Amino acid sequence: MTNKLVVSTILAAAVGFASLPAMANDISIKQYGWSNAAGGAQTGFHNIIGVYQDGAYNTSISEQYGHHNLAATGQEGFNNYADIFQHGYANQAGIGQFGANHNAVMSQDGNGNIAAGVQVGNGCSADVSQNGGDNVAAFVQSCP
Repeated sequence: MTNKLVVSTILAAAVGFASLPAMANDISIKQYGWSNAAGGAQTGFHNIIGVYQDGAYNTSISEQYGHHNLAATGQEGFNNYADIFQHGYANQAGIGQFGANHNAVMSQDGNGNIAAGVQVGNGCSADVSQNGGDNVAAFVQSCP
């Protein structure tokens, strides 16, 4: 009986430990309007994805692989597209788009990367790609 108890305890601890990374991630999505789409993927632990969309036909995709990543997207208007891909440790990314027909893609790989962006108006496009460590990027655009 004691052997079964010890094996059961070890098995329960192993299952609990294996499920910790999945429980430590956080996703928050709020969408208003119609035909908005949001998707994401997280592997690792302490990753956070936040999405806010208000309007129509907005799309947000966030993928994070690693630990302590943060992705935030806020879009108001219609037909806006945001894509965030992060790999590594302690990456940060944020996209804010207001208006219509904006396109923003952020890709980060490595350590300590930070990217931010704001696009206002109609038809802005931004593409940020960072590799390595301790990178910082920011963009603000106003398009007619």
